[in-house]
This record gives sequence, structure tokens and C-alpha cells, in this order.
Amino acid sequence: MAETESYPYETHLDVRYDHLQVIDLPEVIKGVSHPWFNQTLCRVNEAVVRLGVVKGEYHWHKHDDLDEFFYVVEGLFIIDLEDRTVELGPQQGFVVPRGVRHRPRAPERTVILMVEGEAIVPTGD
Repeated sequence: MAETESYPYETHLDVRYDHLQVIDLPEVIKGVSHPWFNQTLCRVNEAVVRLGVVKGEYHWHKHDDLDEFFYVVEGLFIIDLEDRTVELGPQQGFVVPRGVRHRPRAPERTVILMVEGEAIVPTGD
């Protein structure tokens, strides 16, 4: 399922890998051409792990009931909060708590992993 009708992002909420399968990130990343790509990789208990290959700005949004964890694999990922801006480089992570408005940005092509509740709507509540 791609979420392209109301937002200019390529978001795939289908789970690409089942349990006991090897997750090949370079293979998935190689096929990405959209500037803001998001693919659910797998389920872990009640959470999902998503891959983002991003460049540019996302919109301001929040998630009322669920936290989000971002981990940078490569590139530079910026999270604007209402009272500050957080810059993350490779091998750095950050949790945005539920209910906090934020706007992710990437000035260059950046690869991130996200861990969040399976019910989260990536574009916000």
C-alpha cells in the first residue's frame, strides 16, 4: 500500500520480510528512487521496523498514542521540534515521544531505521 494520494511520499505499510528471513538492506536501498521512501521491513512483537531512504522535508505532525524511534544508518537526519532542533549522524538515534509535534528533514540522501508501534500512521494523527 503506497500512501501517495494525500502526501508526496512513497510509503509501503506492507511487511516485506517475515520472521526467520534475512533482511537485505542494501538490496532494498538500491531500488529506491523516490526522494521520501518508507518501507515496513518486519514486525517485532507489537512494533514494526521501517526503512526510510529520504531527502528533503516531511511535514509537521505528531502521533498521539505512540512513540517513534529513529536511527541513522547513513547521512544526516534532522528532527525539528517546537522548542529545538536535533541533528543525527550515522549510528545515532532519537526517540520522539507520543504527542510531540515534529518535522523530519534530510538535507542529503539519508538512510534511517524507525521502530514504532504497528498501528502508527506515518503521516501523523
